[in-house]
Amino acid sequence: MSLHMITVSNNTALIQPGFSLLNFDGQVFFFGQKGWPKRSCPTGVFHFDVKNDHLKLKPAVFSKDSCYLPPLRYPAICTLKGGSESEKQQYIIHGGKTPNNELSDKMYVMSIVSKNNKKVTFRCTEKDLVGDVPEARYGHSMNVVYSRGKSMGVVFGGRSYISSAQRTTEKWNTVTDCLPQVFLVDFEFGCSTAYVLPELQDGLAFHVSIARNDTVYILGGHSLANNIRSANLYSIRVDLPLGSPAVNCTVLQGGIAFSSAIVTQTNNDEFIIVGGYQIDNQKRMVCNVVSFEDNKIKIREMESPDWTPDIKHSKIWFGSNMGNGNIFLGIPGDNKQAVSETYYFYMLKCAGDNVNEDQKMLPNSQTSTEDPGDSTPFEDSEEFCFSAEANSFHGDDDIDTYNEDDEEDESVTGYWIKCCSTCDMNVNTWVPFYSTELNKPAMIYCSHGDGHWVHAQCMDLAERTLIQLSQGSDKYYCNEHVKIARALQTPKQALPLKKPPLKSLHKKRSGKVLTPAKKSFLRRLFE
Repeated sequence: MSLHMITVSNNTALIQPGFSLLNFDGQVFFFGQKGWPKRSCPTGVFHFDVKNDHLKLKPAVFSKDSCYLPPLRYPAICTLKGGSESEKQQYIIHGGKTPNNELSDKMYVMSIVSKNNKKVTFRCTEKDLVGDVPEARYGHSMNVVYSRGKSMGVVFGGRSYISSAQRTTEKWNTVTDCLPQVFLVDFEFGCSTAYVLPELQDGLAFHVSIARNDTVYILGGHSLANNIRSANLYSIRVDLPLGSPAVNCTVLQGGIAFSSAIVTQTNNDEFIIVGGYQIDNQKRMVCNVVSFEDNKIKIREMESPDWTPDIKHSKIWFGSNMGNGNIFLGIPGDNKQAVSETYYFYMLKCAGDNVNEDQKMLPNSQTSTEDPGDSTPFEDSEEFCFSAEANSFHGDDDIDTYNEDDEEDESVTGYWIKCCSTCDMNVNTWVPFYSTELNKPAMIYCSHGDGHWVHAQCMDLAERTLIQLSQGSDKYYCNEHVKIARALQTPKQALPLKKPPLKSLHKKRSGKVLTPAKKSFLRRLFE
């Protein structure tokens, strides 16, 4: 195992607790920024490019037929073998926290449509579930098992908010353990079935799960109900005959009590568990090898990497599996110094690049963590706060420039505002309505006062009208201000009074213009 320090060239503010790393054929992508995607990267997905111990984030794009994928923190993510060549590898994303700090119960399928040297295009579709649909949650796990030529998803554990009847202003973000149910999800037809297994007594969150053939192994995890980290090792076996599936759970010996650890696969039969916590605010510095021999699981301690003094003395750490036996780690910087980095980053290489493609990224660990404003300090792994100042994208790639001004809170000033009294734009359920919207609601600028943005749909603007107004230079006033704007319109200007020629005025001033009486007097005078 080798540990290397990583420097981040741009936009560390995008990386927040709860992020996920997706590995598509060796290319790693970052997903799950805290906050809604910004104008410079509406998808919120970035290429996680690490070269020579240097990290650079590059915006990724989605195809036009994709559904909207919000940035989700703490979701359950697993890989699925697609049926076609274009979808030979897919990621399934379920649950997680939205930027509004609400929990999602949606399931998304993410795959690559096309890629070249500079650009990768994704497609994302939402999978509708029927039957026993898992409630909205985070910190859970999802894996794919294969039996008798069939595949099935297995969802377990996590946390959810208390029931709506109990949610008051003071307890709005209070979370509780999910019921210890196992959900089988048919990804092809969207059918979900819940199973209650007597061996599972706690709805564990931030555990580690490893899928192998028809079995999912659950290790560790934290229970809020009794504030323990489980030392049990659960084996959940799924049999998929022609009839109803059969689900069995067995409690095995040799488990480990921890939470929020990271697991990565080094070869077909070996996994490495790194990090996590033994108890609140006490890091787990020991690494373990999980190996399979003759369909039996064995767990043993291994020699830990040469942790740096900063890592050893830091109270918290965080990270995610990059695939191919690599793990991305981070710790807070030393704020005692006048000038210091906000966070230090490391890459832990547990093995070479000889991981089998079919087995890659099968482990699933709930390692992302929450900032102190979202939960009780030092509750499980959720005490982390990972943020920094945003810089600009650098390089000569064909991408848009990232503007740190975009980092404003768009819940007040951006796309997700309540633009009028009748605005019904729900950021959790919004889907594109106009072809001009793509990944964000179409908006138009009202020129009343200091100006403000309103949603085109709420103003009943047709798409053709919206395009015309966007291309023109005329001012637009929203429904609430159009009457005020009309009342303040300047009256039509009256025609100016007709003025006499300057020549006539000059004659009058010089006395050369004579009255009839003076003309008669002068005539008699000269006769």
